[in-house]
Amino acid sequence: MGRVPNVTRADASAAVRNPLAFIAARWTPDPRTVRRAALVALVMSVVIVVTGGAVRLTGSGLGCPTWPKCTEDSIAATREMGVHGVIEFGNRLLTYVLCAAVGWAIIAARSQKPYRRRLTRLGWAQFWIVMGNAILGGIVVLVGLNPYTVAAHFLLSSALIAVATVMWHRTREGDAEPRPLVGKAVRQLVWFLVAASVLLIAVGTVVTGAGPHAGDSSEVERMPVDWETVSKMHAVLAWIVVTLTFALWFVLKAVDAPKGPLDRTRELFLIILAQGVIGYVQYFTDLPEVLVGLHMFGSCVMWIWVLRVLLSLRERPGAVAEVPGPATETSLAKA
Repeated sequence: MGRVPNVTRADASAAVRNPLAFIAARWTPDPRTVRRAALVALVMSVVIVVTGGAVRLTGSGLGCPTWPKCTEDSIAATREMGVHGVIEFGNRLLTYVLCAAVGWAIIAARSQKPYRRRLTRLGWAQFWIVMGNAILGGIVVLVGLNPYTVAAHFLLSSALIAVATVMWHRTREGDAEPRPLVGKAVRQLVWFLVAASVLLIAVGTVVTGAGPHAGDSSEVERMPVDWETVSKMHAVLAWIVVTLTFALWFVLKAVDAPKGPLDRTRELFLIILAQGVIGYVQYFTDLPEVLVGLHMFGSCVMWIWVLRVLLSLRERPGAVAEVPGPATETSLAKA
């Protein structure tokens, strides 16, 4: 039988006041555990987007017609609600899995030695985005799948993916000041690529809001824009992103850039090409649900790789040790 730790009344009081500090004082995860925790949070942020898309594409958006309960009398889906209720309620349950993944990333980052405050804050940023998006998801249901709230819901999910990607990347580098690996002109080109990608994703939500997949079999409001026109605008933006990516790869080769930025840019180029093929095929085949869902997944992957290209342009060669001493341990416990 294992040894039972001697937890004093002061320890118990400290655990109640700040459980994260209590855990951090008794557990030190290895760097690989922290990286895995951040990666799991990132994967779950993509999963929740894809399953949310499945809710819309199966017409289950109002499978649970109210929020936070599934019905006025039941917190869960009932037999009478059929498969749409199961799909919608299942997606709501996945939010708790996402919260658990983000919570694990926060605990792992907070417990790492030396303590990395910036990394822990990235975990907390994910937590608050998840909470905000859960509330926004409830509003989406309460307003009957209003397309503008649906678009905001997706954009906030994209923000969650961005923060999760940055945290995952930061687990593999130190906390020293970043040192650029390429010149200013190349970095500016990448920022143009990031801006174009954000605009591409935003216009994609308009395509969704004006398109035929409203999210429910009932009459659902659509955005009052011409779907054909906004789809063509989306395609033009996609070609701009492709062009910027190819130009970036060419410039990186010309300036003999390090292997990291070159590899990430080449990978992004291939991802965008695959995403473009899926986009054109779904357009000319009347938007089959499977391809639309695959296109949503591709959008998430593309956004992750755009950020990976951006983050690959600098390095943080060493961590700045932030080891709490006896005098600061108490202040950290109160933080």
